[in-house]
Amino acid sequence: MEALLSSSATLRLRPPLSGSCSSKPSLPRSTFIPPATKTSRNSPFSRKNSLSKTNPCFRVCASSSSRSATETAVGSTTVPSEMKAWVYNEYGGVDVLKFSSNVTVPEVNDDQVLVKVVAAALNPVDFKRRLGKFQATDSALPTVPGYDVAGVVVKVGSQVKSLKVGDEVYGDISEKALDGPKQSGSLAEYTAVEEKLLALKPKSLDFAQAASLPLAIETAYEGLERAGFSKGKSILVLNGAGGVGSLVIQLAKQVFGASKVAATASTSKLELLKSLGADLAIDYTKENFEDLPDKYDVVFDAIGQGEKAVKVVVEGGSVVVLTGAVAEPGFRFVVTSTGSTLTKLNPYLEDGKLKAVLDPNGPFPFDRVKEAFAYLETGRATGKVVVYPVSEDYILEKMAK
Repeated sequence: MEALLSSSATLRLRPPLSGSCSSKPSLPRSTFIPPATKTSRNSPFSRKNSLSKTNPCFRVCASSSSRSATETAVGSTTVPSEMKAWVYNEYGGVDVLKFSSNVTVPEVNDDQVLVKVVAAALNPVDFKRRLGKFQATDSALPTVPGYDVAGVVVKVGSQVKSLKVGDEVYGDISEKALDGPKQSGSLAEYTAVEEKLLALKPKSLDFAQAASLPLAIETAYEGLERAGFSKGKSILVLNGAGGVGSLVIQLAKQVFGASKVAATASTSKLELLKSLGADLAIDYTKENFEDLPDKYDVVFDAIGQGEKAVKVVVEGGSVVVLTGAVAEPGFRFVVTSTGSTLTKLNPYLEDGKLKAVLDPNGPFPFDRVKEAFAYLETGRATGKVVVYPVSEDYILEKMAK
């Protein structure tokens, strides 16, 4: 209790979420929040934090100073048999998503840990899967969706060696996004994950930031590696303001040592590209990148313009295609998630060379998951759409005792 109330811990607590919760949890000053895009006043996605003009970011969780608080909160918690989660029993639009308070907490295998979910992030693969585009290799219905997670370990399997109860972790819970993904995903109070898929959460990141990273940063990193990208090479990133694209820019510049990074986005997002490290920000509403004179060693197509992308790659270069048509020398791949990649990149996240980019319309509270999906599916999101907090019960219950 003393640890939870200590002034040295900057964990900000508030009452449990209600069905009509409309306030947004605040973020620490290390969060990169891109400039707000224009939205209709009547749009359900145009809500703003009333405090953003004076204090755009607020700390909601401590890193190094909150470790003892977190361990106190979960160390003696009894894991329930049922949990709150979002579930769908059939494929379709956002309306197939149903909130349930009596979903069975997943069992933990010998090589797994049970994570108390604090934050989760949405990815395009989430709604494509829900629409039934991957039925041939999908897990059985009903499904709790969600790949990205950040949370606290509350139970460990008998063969787990490097993680313990109380560890703050993050990762993509399914090794292969399309090949038998987990039936019980991260949009729930608890999720079971193989130890090898997780990494310790960087101390400089809060849970919302950490949850935004795994699938996107692993896709960006593996794509650059498969393309043979290395120091001194140039790259063009299509959709540089998206979840993957924003991280490709940063990785190419900060980790791989690119000589030149160019990226495309709409007019309002050009400054974001530059702040992430792009040397050239191309406004796709005013210029066709394929008509410009420059050619690049690698083109990373994160939007689905593969046929145009191959026109601006140098001879012998590579085109990474995440979606849409593939033309030579383009190639497509499905990322293999691994905690070792996250661990390798943690030092860059700790020192701020790599930053999480969260869409300014979020984070979305757990009771607004359908709204979060609807927003993601408009294609207008900047960076990642995050759901936070998923649950605060594990702290609030301790404070009530």
